[in-house]
Formats: sequence, structure tokens, C-alpha cells
Amino acid sequence: MADTDDNGVTGQDAVDGLVRLLDLEQIEQDIFRGESIRTRWQRVFGGQVAGQALVAAGRTVADDRHVHSLHSYFVRPGDPTVPIVYDVDRVRDGRSFSTRRVIALQHGETIFSLSASFQLLQDGIEHQAQMPDAPDPESLPALVNRYGDSPAAAAFYKAMPKPIDLRYVDDPPWQQHDRGPRDGLSRVWMRADGKLPDDPLLHVCVLTYASDMTLLDSVLVRHGLAPGLDDLSMASLDHAMWFERPFRADEWLLYSTHSPSASGGRGLATGRFYTLDGRQVCSVVQEGLIRVRSRR
Repeated sequence: MADTDDNGVTGQDAVDGLVRLLDLEQIEQDIFRGESIRTRWQRVFGGQVAGQALVAAGRTVADDRHVHSLHSYFVRPGDPTVPIVYDVDRVRDGRSFSTRRVIALQHGETIFSLSASFQLLQDGIEHQAQMPDAPDPESLPALVNRYGDSPAAAAFYKAMPKPIDLRYVDDPPWQQHDRGPRDGLSRVWMRADGKLPDDPLLHVCVLTYASDMTLLDSVLVRHGLAPGLDDLSMASLDHAMWFERPFRADEWLLYSTHSPSASGGRGLATGRFYTLDGRQVCSVVQEGLIRVRSRR
């Protein structure tokens, strides 16, 4: 079970809180409002605003069309103390595809933009990458047992949202042996830490929320860096996802991520999600800001 947050909320209570967080209030046609999760962070968690924006887009699309991709940019830090307004533009409804553009607004300014494409279910050719080897997630320790002896790392990761149960296959950045560089592969099992309703859009939005949680680990481990231990400035810059096959976000998914490049104060990370039986269900790409002010 995931660690507690400031209010001691874990497990099903935390998942129910995430479902409420993603249940936006409609305040006008194609305009929605969302609240922010309670956290010690000074800005809105990127996965939250991406998940809420996808909810807003999905609520303007026919039920028989399912999201297959999203592309987004984090423009400004979000303020967790005030609501976020999501303005949806119905760009196109074609015979097979629907396109939506969403702008997230706070204090009269854009903090996030998202474009998403929805498709009628269709048959076609199929192939996928082979799932990496990984031990059974139930055999791995929960995140609360991976803080090690580092109060700084514990303080950073305890501030993370708790609806998602994370089980690291590879050492987390703060537990690397001698914290030396390693290849840019990072594997984490994850799932909602409780039962979700049977709404396919909700499962996609929960995975969108979770996909921002460990993706930049693959950049950090190549340089032996760790949040909470090194003086880093980090932020998601853009985020893209392709949803390839049906899945449930409350069942174990292996998030296999890799960083092919970093330069100019930015790091590129790619990821794939796999089910326990080896189906590839989602691909992810993100570029993040990573500035190293000092390291210990």
C-alpha cells in the first residue's frame, strides 16, 4: 500500500479522492472547472492537470470514440490554491476521428495546453515491442520501504500524490549504489491503489495522471542524480501519449522508461506501459527541464 500523505489518506480512500479530483464541474458548454490535490508541493502536479484536461476533452466527445493520443505543453506552474478552468475547442468531428484542443487557465493566463484525438474502434494490423523482463510486482517493496536512510529523499517523495501504488524494479534514483551513473533504463510497476469504476475514459485519465510520476527518473539515473539529494530544478515541459490497447489502471502495469538524450538543460524520456500478460497498452514521450545547481 502507498505511503500516507499529509492527511493520512492511502489506498481506496486515496483512489476515491483521485476519482473526485478528475470529476470536473461543468460551468458552461465546453468549459469545466477542477480543483487541485492537497500536497506540500508549491505547484500543481503535472499529471493532475494533464488528466483533468483529458477528462474535459473526453466529455465533449461521443461515447463510442476512444482517445488514442494526446500532445501537451506545460506553459506555467499551476497554483494549487485556486481552481483551474478548462476551455475545450471542438476542432473537428469526422467519420472516424474527433479532435479536441484544451486550454487550462488560472489568473487569466494559460498554464497548460492539450490536443487529443479520439477514434471509433476499428480492426487493423498489430505488432508491439517485447515486454522487458521484470519480477512479479507483489514481490517488490512498496515505495514507503524504498526511502532508505535518506531523510531528504523521504521528504521529497512523501510529498508525491498517494493514489498510485509504485513498485520500483530497478533502484530508485536515491538508492543507486554509490549513486553513480547507470544506463537510462528505469522500470516501475504501478496501479491505482484501490478499485476504479468501469469507465474507460477514467482509466485512461488515471494513467495519464500516473505517467508523469517517474518518467524523468530515466534521465536522472544516467547522471547519478536524485531529487531531494541533489539541488535540482525540475519541471515537465511537454508530454505526449499514445493509447494502443484497452487496459485497467487499477491492475498492475509495468512502466519501462529510457532516456535517449539530454542537453541544453533538458532531458528526453520515453516510456511504454505493459500489462502483466505482456500487452503493450501505451507509449509516452516527455521532455523535462533539469537544471543542476549543486550535487552532494
